[in-house]
Amino acid sequence: MIGNPESGMDQLQWRIRLHYNWFFFYSSRSAGSIMIFKWLKNRRRRKLLAQPFPDSWLTYLKQNVHFYRRLSETQQRKLQNILRVIVAEKNWEGCKGFVVTEEVKVTIAAQAALLVLGMQEEYFDRVQSILVYPTVYIAAEKTMGPGGVVTEGNSAREGEAWYRGPVIFSWDDVLRGGRHDHDGRNVVLHEFAHQLDMLNGRFADGIPPMASEQQYEQWQKVFHSEYNRLVHDCRNHKRSLLDCYGTTNLAEFFAVATECFFERSRQMKQSHPALYEILANYYHQNPIEYH
Repeated sequence: MIGNPESGMDQLQWRIRLHYNWFFFYSSRSAGSIMIFKWLKNRRRRKLLAQPFPDSWLTYLKQNVHFYRRLSETQQRKLQNILRVIVAEKNWEGCKGFVVTEEVKVTIAAQAALLVLGMQEEYFDRVQSILVYPTVYIAAEKTMGPGGVVTEGNSAREGEAWYRGPVIFSWDDVLRGGRHDHDGRNVVLHEFAHQLDMLNGRFADGIPPMASEQQYEQWQKVFHSEYNRLVHDCRNHKRSLLDCYGTTNLAEFFAVATECFFERSRQMKQSHPALYEILANYYHQNPIEYH
């Protein structure tokens, strides 16, 4: 789910505003200070990655991140490095009395790292904070219906991603997604896919940054076709490999398709070959190898 600054989320509002303020503080620095900061950041990362990977973290990976055991040794090492940067550089905060442990950090960071395993130097730098609830949480919500009528209410959420803000999770759902990777549902993959989507400098719209105009045109063609196919199937109660939540909009379709791409890759390649191909080109991965 994508966070919306206008949604009026009472119990999260102060945290969201705090993390927005931190983002704008960092983004408003001069070019010279940014270069110095980048040099210091790279130096800190090199020092971090020179340290041995903790044995206890390997235990968490093997227990809670099912796909980890099927990666090659090279992929495992790269995933370890990515997750270490994510763990070290994000502000981790427990909500509703939840205590964020190393197990929580490693489990979330490892699943996020899978998304960027085929990319170069991507550590979700725009994500300053990760908030974790013990279980599904309730958030205030405003929706606009026909005629501009605004309805206020509460909704139960497993996770959400905010533009230039934090990513929020239910720990129960993080564990469920990490330990069971064949059902096509993974809240960490879903929410961090939104963060990749928002790297285009806009709110999530289902179009992450593309490497070329040709890739962009192919993406548009396939994604709109597959999105309309899912809308048709869900409206007509036809069985679909993709979750019908993806019909909400193109941004949610991208996140849902990402979950399916990594968790039900063989089925996707058979029933949605064009969709599988453009996702494989974007992520620079072939997750069939992991199953």
